[in-house]
Amino acid sequence: MGAFIVRRVIMAVIVVFIISLITFLLLQLVPGGDPARAMLGLDASQQQVDALRKEMWLDRPIIVQYVHWVNNALHGNLGKSLRYRQNVTSLLGQRLPVTLHLAVTALFLAAIFGITGGIICAVRRGSVLDQAISVLANGAVAIPIFWLGIIGIYLFGLKLHVLPIQGYTSPTADFWLSTKKIIMPVICISLPTLAMLTRQTRSAMLEVVSQDYVRTAWSKGLAERAIIARHALKNALIPIVTLLGLGLPYLFGGSVLVETVFNIPGMGRLLVNAVLDKDFVVVQACVLIVGIIICFTNLVVDISYGLLDPRIRYQ
Repeated sequence: MGAFIVRRVIMAVIVVFIISLITFLLLQLVPGGDPARAMLGLDASQQQVDALRKEMWLDRPIIVQYVHWVNNALHGNLGKSLRYRQNVTSLLGQRLPVTLHLAVTALFLAAIFGITGGIICAVRRGSVLDQAISVLANGAVAIPIFWLGIIGIYLFGLKLHVLPIQGYTSPTADFWLSTKKIIMPVICISLPTLAMLTRQTRSAMLEVVSQDYVRTAWSKGLAERAIIARHALKNALIPIVTLLGLGLPYLFGGSVLVETVFNIPGMGRLLVNAVLDKDFVVVQACVLIVGIIICFTNLVVDISYGLLDPRIRYQ
């Protein structure tokens, strides 16, 4: 198991290096070829442009720029935002916990309800409950997140007045108010992942329950709960865990739309504003952080494969 983990960690480090290289090259691919001019606008003087180029090391060879940028990133310095006039690290320190709060809560709810719904559909295959859950899951995949958010604001915020329509409050400041404010955003973010998990769990469980060892467990008279938990679900978990890992990028992508719709000061909204304001230093930092988080999640998923199925460790 130790050698298996070491191999996966080495692969993750290589992927992080590739992510850092691609993220750095984003700044070099700015239309017009001059990031400093693009950030300052056409009205800026040449003196201002030259000063910004010198500050961002854009007047150095590209290899020197990359080494300098990586060295600063390793020391927690991701540059200075042109719009907010403060270090990007402090900006992310304020915005990233908000996005993680929404994403982790959404992933937890999607896992609980998605896996449970898939198990119910598989065990009660062909029943009215199976058909109803399957129809709802198929429909949920097709619903646009931003449209669902707008409908939620109109119905629960403006008409029924039961939920706040915008903003964010930390759970450490006011837990009840925080919970009320994240209900609609979390539902919007988690719904596509929940629907995909339900469908995948149903398919995986149907494949497993038809195996000989599951039928043998039924013939021995074991309790349904024991058969599902100990025999069927355990062997169906690998595709489910894979989908959970793949669901994290969807949650971050959904947070970009949801945070904009609900006016939540998270990293997704920060990224949108940075793109609109051509604040490329912030865009670089956001892309890098999201890439590292997703890479770490994939590493955890890979390691969990070895724990769930010992055969994978020796492949």
